[in-house]
Amino acid sequence: MSQENVELARQAHDALNRRDLGAFLALMDANVEALPRVVAIEGGYHRHDGIRRWWEHLVDFLPDLVIETVAVRDLGDLTLAAVRIRGHGAGSDTPLEETLWSAAEWRDGKCVSRANHGTEAEALEAVGLRE
Repeated sequence: MSQENVELARQAHDALNRRDLGAFLALMDANVEALPRVVAIEGGYHRHDGIRRWWEHLVDFLPDLVIETVAVRDLGDLTLAAVRIRGHGAGSDTPLEETLWSAAEWRDGKCVSRANHGTEAEALEAVGLRE
């Protein structure tokens, strides 16, 4: 099952790159919880309505966003993905490029929670693991 979760994580990133919200939501549990890296500013996003709001904010902020999946680690019911994001700010055309660590928990083929972190160590600690 865990290798299937790795593939599901990759599918989620692909759906973002294609701007296919329907495909992305199809991978999310109805009660999904998402915590962006700027959770202190934005707060979390809950359920499909929250994911839609997050999606709209992200695409409005970085309309040319591209996500490159660098690696996805299989941690059983969890996946830990290193993703490189690139894009330009909508209002300023300021370039953005950074690597994030996305931790996701999967149950029955659906993502039940996902959170982005600045480092691998932060992501592992957040899910109760250490390197």
